[in-house]
Amino acid sequence: MLFAACRRALLGVLVLGGINGCAPYFHQPLTGQKARLGADIRASEELRRLPVPKERIVAAVYKFRDQTGQYKPAQNGSSFSTAITQGGTSILLRALEESRWFNPIERENLGNLLNERKIIRSSRAEYQEQTGQRQPNLPSLLFAGIILEGGIISYDANVITGGAGLRYFGAGASGQYRQDRVTVYLRAISTSTGEILKTVYTSKTILSQQVDASLFRFVDFKRLLETETGFTYNEPTEMAVKEAIEKAVEALVYEGIQERLWSPQNEADRNGPSMLAYQQEKSENQNIDVLGRVQRDRRGTVGIGLSAATVRYNGDFSNPQMRAAGELSIRYTKTPGSKLSAGLNLGRFELAAGDFYRETFNYAELIGIYRLFPRDRFTPYLLAGGGITSRNQSTDPRAVLGHVTGGVGVEFLPSDQLGLSVGLDNHYYFTDRLDHLKLGSYNDSYWSAKIGLTFYLGRSGAANLRQP
Repeated sequence: MLFAACRRALLGVLVLGGINGCAPYFHQPLTGQKARLGADIRASEELRRLPVPKERIVAAVYKFRDQTGQYKPAQNGSSFSTAITQGGTSILLRALEESRWFNPIERENLGNLLNERKIIRSSRAEYQEQTGQRQPNLPSLLFAGIILEGGIISYDANVITGGAGLRYFGAGASGQYRQDRVTVYLRAISTSTGEILKTVYTSKTILSQQVDASLFRFVDFKRLLETETGFTYNEPTEMAVKEAIEKAVEALVYEGIQERLWSPQNEADRNGPSMLAYQQEKSENQNIDVLGRVQRDRRGTVGIGLSAATVRYNGDFSNPQMRAAGELSIRYTKTPGSKLSAGLNLGRFELAAGDFYRETFNYAELIGIYRLFPRDRFTPYLLAGGGITSRNQSTDPRAVLGHVTGGVGVEFLPSDQLGLSVGLDNHYYFTDRLDHLKLGSYNDSYWSAKIGLTFYLGRSGAANLRQP
């Protein structure tokens, strides 16, 4: 019965987890699909929300292509198919058109355009000779105010890879993921002076997932049940390149407005909501690392914490019991982003073993804390230190005992002023008489599992960001 209940619980967890993250599984193409309009993305909507320009800019794009020369990775070397689309110029021209800030003109296949104009002139000249009717001259070609150059300069494969799996009694599931990244550079060049007016660059991650589940089980004698299912999803690189290019065009427009290279129709848009949103995004981007994590100073320099704990005695009496403990802590960090901080802990705990031993203690200790990721919301930490412990109802100076402590834990910040922590630590004493009994060759100690709240005071990185 217990095994059956465990199997049902495991299958339930797998099903619920799959429903949450496996949307492609429920939209599998079982029939052919007719042609449709190209899938639009959020970046296209942001382009359409750009301020209205005072005057459209005539822009020429000669080529905007893949400059990486990278081929698709394969299990056995690489294939001869390129990893990135070679149609970057077409994507950029559409993005310029969608932005409403530019009048893109044909330059990639300029030879074809000039040949066609020659054919038109020749045909009109022949018609004029045959009929004697004068034909109008062919209008001149537009010349560009700026030239847009650049390209797709980087494609990084396997920036992040990982996965997880679980199997129990023949039932199991696993998942793997991989994240690639494409980077685009775009620059605007003045055709009158050759000056590079502005350069922007954007990047976009490309996600690939693989999820599968299987069941292998004898349901009866000589009756085997075996089933498996799964899916693989690869985010299209063309859509990622499209989004990165459209983001670059958006950034170029805002940067040009900010540098007064071109103007919006309404001067109020120069400091309007869309411009402020872009500036905020640009400011926040300074604190985002290559993995997309927001990195900034979060904790204040001083923290005051309260913790509740469960302690387990480890001494000379048998049948140790779990008892309660409480702790008040003060933390100090010299700078908000430092990995190291110092702390003072004051607490009370009780030790008990069987029916023979029960005693209450008070302690004070100085510790050092090392946070692995001090600028993240979530970080593991290590602590080490030492202090003194006194018996609660004793005036004997010998009742004060020295100890050292060490532990590990994790901390999560719902906000920059509040931290939630869970940790495990051990207090080891310099004597074997913590429990008034000396047996064996090891000193007394106890384990403590804590959960606590820390309130951070002082200036954090978020406060500095809000300053004008």
